[in-house]
Amino acid sequence: MARIDLRTRLLGRLLSAASVTRRSEEQILADQRREIGHNPVVDLLLGGLATGVAVRDTTAAGADDPIGVRVYRPTTFRGTPPLVVLVHGGGWTSGSLDTYDWLASSIARDTQAVVASLDYRLAPGARWPAAAEDSYAATVDLVGRGRELGADTSRLAVVGDSAGGNLAAVVALMARDRSGPPIAFQGLIYPATDLTMASPSIDENAHAPILTRADMLAFRGHYLAGQDPTNPYASPLFADLTGLPPALVQVAEHDPLRDDGLRYAAALREAGVAVRTTTYVGMPHGFLAFPRISRAVPQALGELTAELRSALALP
Repeated sequence: MARIDLRTRLLGRLLSAASVTRRSEEQILADQRREIGHNPVVDLLLGGLATGVAVRDTTAAGADDPIGVRVYRPTTFRGTPPLVVLVHGGGWTSGSLDTYDWLASSIARDTQAVVASLDYRLAPGARWPAAAEDSYAATVDLVGRGRELGADTSRLAVVGDSAGGNLAAVVALMARDRSGPPIAFQGLIYPATDLTMASPSIDENAHAPILTRADMLAFRGHYLAGQDPTNPYASPLFADLTGLPPALVQVAEHDPLRDDGLRYAAALREAGVAVRTTTYVGMPHGFLAFPRISRAVPQALGELTAELRSALALP
């Protein structure tokens, strides 16, 4: 097993002070109301907007009320680019459009696609299945607005990391089960796929930087609040996976969720779904969120956008 580099270990120590296990529900809700925005420190950690991308804010239908959506469009593209729906991570309790500007704009630039980043409802204010239903409803709505978005929504992919990887996988399941829009590709970045927490890597990496086993238990508690963790729309590993779109599953070696991703990739492959799987050696959970710190980010982003370009190419 490769050693985690010093910068990543120091980042883990810094972030541990804000661990979900140290915060009450009231503190989590208060944190959600704060807007992080962009400043030199935030952009140093999370990256800023990629160049060559135009950005605008809009809304899309949620399961109950409209949710916020940020749309990123490459300025150099000629014609009508495909659509990528991005579902952010954050343990279903955090994450925002601002904190995912770097990833969303980088995908738009490098894939040459319109990217729609979803501001779904967060726990504990909105428990499961609110985030999943919001993400699916918004995807359906956006697909019907191709002219407004300037996107060819017949070429559609979903991408998500961590909790967002869980939600992206669930959106793909819902689209199949509900005869929703055809999805050409799912990009799942260190996804949570089994909320029973049965993956061996959870104990193996129980005290890893960025995400610990205790964090995972807290996130699950806020999201599910005692509801059935084996429901396929909570834990997609328990679903019938036949007929799902091709997938890229990216995992990190030092991640409690590593085996969630590997087990899901194996289950997809067993169900006849085309899957590419990559384990990023020496990396912890969430490494793609820190482009100025994690050395594997260029390779991981390059792999993701190459797979997206291939899946979304014109027939």
